[in-house]
Amino acid sequence: MSRDNFGSRFGALVAMAGSAVGLGNLWRFPYLVGENGGAAFIIVYILLSFLICLPIFISEFVIGRRSQENAYSAFRDLSGGSWWKYVGVMTVIVPLIVTSYYSVVGGWSIEYMFKSLTFAFTHGESQAAISTMFGDFVSSAWLPLICHTLFLAVTAVIVAAGIKGGIEKFSKVMMPLLFVIVLGIAIYSITLPGAKAGLDYLFNPDFSKINAKACAAALGQAFFSLSIGFGTIMTYASYVSKKENVMFQSTATAVSDLAFALIAGIAIMPAVFAFGLNPQSG
Repeated sequence: MSRDNFGSRFGALVAMAGSAVGLGNLWRFPYLVGENGGAAFIIVYILLSFLICLPIFISEFVIGRRSQENAYSAFRDLSGGSWWKYVGVMTVIVPLIVTSYYSVVGGWSIEYMFKSLTFAFTHGESQAAISTMFGDFVSSAWLPLICHTLFLAVTAVIVAAGIKGGIEKFSKVMMPLLFVIVLGIAIYSITLPGAKAGLDYLFNPDFSKINAKACAAALGQAFFSLSIGFGTIMTYASYVSKKENVMFQSTATAVSDLAFALIAGIAIMPAVFAFGLNPQSG
């Protein structure tokens, strides 16, 4: 039985970008930038991403593509019998832990998607109701569990459909769509009254805030955002054709992740200031 592979370079790229782009870009990156020196933090983040994280990303890519196996088996077979084979166990445990909270947030997203499609934020709900909407939802006995289960079920169906027919096909549609949506929100966000304060918060450089703590935050964000150490990149790379250029795929993924983070920051922070919210809330 032949092993399934990505059907195109673009398919592999958007799948890996789908792993890299996520909560780290939307939820964490914007307020980290504002809290740690704005544009000065972005410069540090870019340097660490390309000098430290990209080489590690390439290493994981090479391991996965050479082994043509899952992350655990790759470490076991390439370790030469050394203790490195046990690192493969961590690449199974870590994604399991991540899934335990990502799937919960995914359930929240399904609920909010439904509310958006039914215009719950703009029609029929008072401002007081909207402000307590999230708390009411997560404190509900059954609704969060139903949304959580639905998210896991959809994910299972996509994964069960395989690499080419499931993950690649889904990523080819959803990743460009996500980019268009966030870009549209960013354009709208910068037109809001008070948006300039949000842009200043993001992009005015303050090098006095760049210290060891800020550098550690930038490095941690880069590791998390690029999915390094999760086994994800090794697993995806094992389904990439050996004809594909490792440097191109890895660099394109890192650049896509960085670009999305910056656009997400522009989408979120001007709106945060325009509506008088706390930019440190995450």
